[in-house]
Parts: sequence; structure tokens; C-alpha cells
Amino acid sequence: MTISPLLRAYRRGALDLPNRIVMAPMTRGRADDLTGVPSPLAKDYYAQRAGAGLIVSEGVYPNVLGKGGPGIPGLVTEAQVAAWREVTDAVHAAGGRIHAQLWHVGRMSHPYVLPDGQRPVAPSAVRIEGEQIFTAQGLVDHVTPRPLTTAEAEATVADFAAEARNAIAAGFDGVEIHGANGYLIQQFLAENTNVRTDRYGGSRNGRLRFAIEVVEAVAAEIGADRTGLRISPDNPENEIAEENAQDTYRTLVDTLDPLGLAYLHVIERGAYGALADLRPRWSGTLIGNFNGPEPTTPSAGENVLSAGLADLFSFGRHFIANPDLPARIASGAPLSPPNRGPAYGGGAEGYVDYPALSDSRI
Repeated sequence: MTISPLLRAYRRGALDLPNRIVMAPMTRGRADDLTGVPSPLAKDYYAQRAGAGLIVSEGVYPNVLGKGGPGIPGLVTEAQVAAWREVTDAVHAAGGRIHAQLWHVGRMSHPYVLPDGQRPVAPSAVRIEGEQIFTAQGLVDHVTPRPLTTAEAEATVADFAAEARNAIAAGFDGVEIHGANGYLIQQFLAENTNVRTDRYGGSRNGRLRFAIEVVEAVAAEIGADRTGLRISPDNPENEIAEENAQDTYRTLVDTLDPLGLAYLHVIERGAYGALADLRPRWSGTLIGNFNGPEPTTPSAGENVLSAGLADLFSFGRHFIANPDLPARIASGAPLSPPNRGPAYGGGAEGYVDYPALSDSRI
């Protein structure tokens, strides 16, 4: 019997993985909204999914202005670090490996979400016009963000590095910098959201500067071999418009490749075949991901690995309802659909109550 390429072990640098299935980061919105401390249930949620070759946590903010909605956790305070230590201890006890995703949403926040009704920050004062944001008060229109000053942009770079240091103190095996999906780092990369005239804007190199400085600062803080980056070239999500995604991301990848990062996590969406284009330019570990209207099938992930377009493949929504996803792929068992109602926020329902194959309820 031929083993699925998803189930083969992978070893490179600091990565020593029993399989090539990555649990993608997914917002679950269950942290204490006032303190940013993850829910006590989080340790069960992540430990249940420790069969993944690598878990990437939900996005965790590096400062309070990076918070993107109700129930989003942080990695800033001692209490947050202590709570995440319980999560990582539980994952490690179950035989897993876990990275923290460092996530600043930039303009994708709201005064209803931020302390003291502060205005969201972004590279430039460019408002999201055609979408709404979920808050504790319900869906509301976005506000025009406040542009970060040059000094504030530099301080935010330092906040990412400090969060990475806190992640290691909390027991994470590494971190993933979220540079995708229209959040702060991609807002600096995209022409329509970055109209700055200081060193963080203007030319392509100026727009790339913030992303590069964040990666370099985090790698210097905790080691390049424990630092990953997630990107989503040509992704129009959250009203991002990249005029020449190919040139932008080729330059970004060429600049970062010599650092020897743990991995590059590429979300492919839209017309630009990012995996095929960037794979030859990236000499390290590459994680592939498809962002489509439906969850990616295991066979699609297998095809990516077999074609040599990625070394690992990440699944998101399948891991919600299938905590033992690798075991299901190995046995050919059907995959359960998630209960969409309690996916974001709430308690145990739709979070830690999905049965595994070995559970008698299946």
C-alpha cells in the first residue's frame, strides 16, 4: 500500500515532524475579551489536534492595537504568557509541536474592539468601504484608520520581536508571522493601502520594508530556524489590491530566502500561481495552502506535495470538526463537516466537542 505523501515524516532544520500535515491558524474567538488571556479550553482544543505534523495557533496580537475582534488573545502580558504555557504543555504532552501566529490586523479593527475606543492604525488612512466588521455590538461599518507615524511603525516592528520572545517563553516551538489576508503587513505591501511617502512607502522597496524588518527582528530575537512567514500573494481579501503581485513577492522571497527561516507559508488564491512561481526561488521549507470557498481536500494537498510545489500542506476548516485529521486521512475515513454556528466565540460547543475516530460516538 502506498503511503500518502501527507503522512510521510519531514525533517529539516529545527522541524522534526511525524507527517506533513499542518494545522493552519484559525480564529476561534474564545479568549477573555478584557484580558486577552486564552480560554482554559484552549489547551484541550490544541491537544486534541496534536497529531498534526505542526500546529500553527490562532492569530495572537503583539500589542492591543493589533486586536481584530472579540475574544482575540494576546502574547503581551505575563498572564497571557502563563495561559499559553498551559496550552503548549498540553500539546507537547500529547506529542505535538506548535507555533504561535503573530497577528496584527491593522485597519481591520474598530473602536468598539480596541481599548478606550481607540482608532485602528494602518500604513495609510485608507478605509475599507464595502465590508463590515464583527464587534460585540454586532456588524458595523469600518472606520478610517489612523496612519502610523514612522516612529510608531518602528515600534510595531519591535512589538513583533517582543511577542516572539514571549512565545518562546510560553513554550511555543516557534512562531509564524502573519503577512497575509489583508492584515497589517500586507497593508504595507499593497499599493492601494500604502500611500506613504516615508521610508515605509513610495517605491516597491519602501512598501516591502516593514515586512522585511519584522521578519529580521523576529529572527534576530528567537532564531531564524524558529521563524516562519505566511503570505497570500494577489489575495483581494479585505479590499487589498496588489498591482504587480508577482514582482512584489518575488522580491520579498529573494530578500528573505538567505535568512534561513523555518518556513514560508504560501496561501494561493486568485489568478497568480504563487506556489509554482515562488517554489523555485525559496530554498527552505515551503508550506502550501489553498484558500477557496470550500475546504481543500486531502487529495488536493497530496497533489501539491507530489508535484514538488510544497514540502508541507496546511488545512484549516477540516481541523475544526476533525481533531484527528491525520488519522482520518490515513484510514480513508470520511471527514466531518464543522458546525458553523459556534465556530467563532462561545464555549465548548463547536470547539472541543468534536469526536475522534476512536470515540464510540462515531
